[in-house]
Amino acid sequence: MSDGTPLDKLRTYLQELPLQARSLLLTELERAAERGEAVPGGDFILQVLRRGMRQEPPVKGEEQQPDRVAAPARMFFAPLEPFLVDDTPEHSHRGRIIRACLDPIWQWICRDLASAEAKLYCDEITRLLVTNDRGTSERLARAFQDQVVERAREVLAGGQDDTKGRQRLAAQIGIARSLDHLREVLGVLRARDALAVFASRLPPQIKNLGEENLDSVKTLLDSPIGGHPDVFVYALILVMGRLAAPWQLVRLAVRAAESDLAAKIVGTPYGVAVAIVLGEMERLVASLREDMKRGRFPAASKLLKDVHDAARLLRTEMDLSGDSPWARQLTTLRGEVSSLVSREIETVPGRVRRLLRPRKASEIRPGVALDASEVEEVESLIEFVSVCRNHASELAINEVTLRVQSELQNYLETGTAPLLDGLRNCDEGHRAFRLSQVDATVRFAGKVFGPSYAALLAKAAEVAAHDGERKAAKA
Repeated sequence: MSDGTPLDKLRTYLQELPLQARSLLLTELERAAERGEAVPGGDFILQVLRRGMRQEPPVKGEEQQPDRVAAPARMFFAPLEPFLVDDTPEHSHRGRIIRACLDPIWQWICRDLASAEAKLYCDEITRLLVTNDRGTSERLARAFQDQVVERAREVLAGGQDDTKGRQRLAAQIGIARSLDHLREVLGVLRARDALAVFASRLPPQIKNLGEENLDSVKTLLDSPIGGHPDVFVYALILVMGRLAAPWQLVRLAVRAAESDLAAKIVGTPYGVAVAIVLGEMERLVASLREDMKRGRFPAASKLLKDVHDAARLLRTEMDLSGDSPWARQLTTLRGEVSSLVSREIETVPGRVRRLLRPRKASEIRPGVALDASEVEEVESLIEFVSVCRNHASELAINEVTLRVQSELQNYLETGTAPLLDGLRNCDEGHRAFRLSQVDATVRFAGKVFGPSYAALLAKAAEVAAHDGERKAAKA
């Protein structure tokens, strides 16, 4: 709705800003909020910007991630694909490669490590791609991978006892934890051929890592190919990628130790499988935090289910009752999710009340209605509350979800009648607003009580609207 008030003018101004400017402003305001700095009108501006970013269609030519690299680089990094994850370079996960690190590493290769060879490789690949000679392109990429691995290993080895040399190398790459990320890239490229053979012997998908599959996969991992020290961790990642439930990877660790006790598992080579699963959970929680901050609650619901499933499987497959590092890590992750989710869903009843509270006629401007995008966002939040309720016990959010659900139920049960009466007795100028409130109530009730209840409420709303029209006609 728009009637020329200062807030409406500010909303219009923000919506008309270029996408890049909005993104930059949103980032700065979020950083200020994290530092505890008060920004006048900051909450309103953040709400408008976040809503706009969610609804913004991709700009032509920018549909791909900004860190996507050119064709020669994509061919060079092709063996890394099963190990790539979306995260920030500040984080590092065993056997995983942060996608955002590829471009800085590629730039370092082309500029500092092997500039002449890189130029020759890029020129040849570009020429071959025009002719669609895929076989020759792949052979060139493999040869250049081998050159880079050998030269980069020499550079890393030369800096082992040279602190300034390591710092200089890290600065050349220019990302956080650059040497860790570089080692992971080199590790995959070095094990490229063995990993390809290993992957070819895995089933395309493993629906359940049960007894039969468990034994065959472990046999493959214990083979000379899978069990090689340079291959093992990456082989576990490949197995995880084929699992319908990735968290079942910990069953290999339990089988190898012949025990579910963390103290016994940690002493086996397969203990790294537990570390990999916990690392995946850390990424999920970080993504959950980001999606909730951006208001992307359908995506957050899927992530919450994944976190729940991972936590439950870890606690059922392993004995984490002691004070082990894994037990502490899992407890910390569950606590983070509980705090994150609780803070968000506790706001839902208040937001519903603000939208649906009965207004006097003097409070309603003629012709206006509820903001449709805000109604949609609150509806997504209510649905998110239901998702949280399904996973409450495992994530320690039982109390807050029960309380929020109860508040929503009570408010919708007691607050609907006044809204119907308002619609039944309103004049023409206020009808749009009264209708928008009742429509929002129907949508919210559908999420809380189910579609049958919402259908009955929608019928009652039709009757009330019809009565209101008849009264207005007689008047």
